[in-house]
Amino acid sequence: MRPNCLLLLSLFLFAPLLAFGDHARMFPRRVIDDAEEEELLSGMGPQRVNNINDAHLKEIAEFAVSEFNKESLKSLVFHKVVSGLVQLVAGDLYVLVIAVRDESLPASPIVNYQCRVNERLWLDDPLKLISFHQI
Repeated sequence: MRPNCLLLLSLFLFAPLLAFGDHARMFPRRVIDDAEEEELLSGMGPQRVNNINDAHLKEIAEFAVSEFNKESLKSLVFHKVVSGLVQLVAGDLYVLVIAVRDESLPASPIVNYQCRVNERLWLDDPLKLISFHQI
């Protein structure tokens, strides 16, 4: 009797799938506009930094310049944060556009760089420079 019950149960569960067959008809794709996409992604993707003058952002930018100087043997000097994004990814991932000046050149202009810094507060060294390049 048990095998018959399982057969009947599985027939009732899978019959709708067999009857409709075409998955695309059962679950049609919906086209969404930019505003709806922004609403769906808010909280999941990078968020714009509201206050670019925040002291913590300045610390992160200065760390990035310092680490880049150590790795490249350059003499860049932090000037200001131009813009930034932050995303929650195994800590906070900061993507900052910062203005820097090359101190080793006499009349060096202020140039924008993009840096990516991962901040994981639970580690002994919470900040890690991911990338740093001129834009």
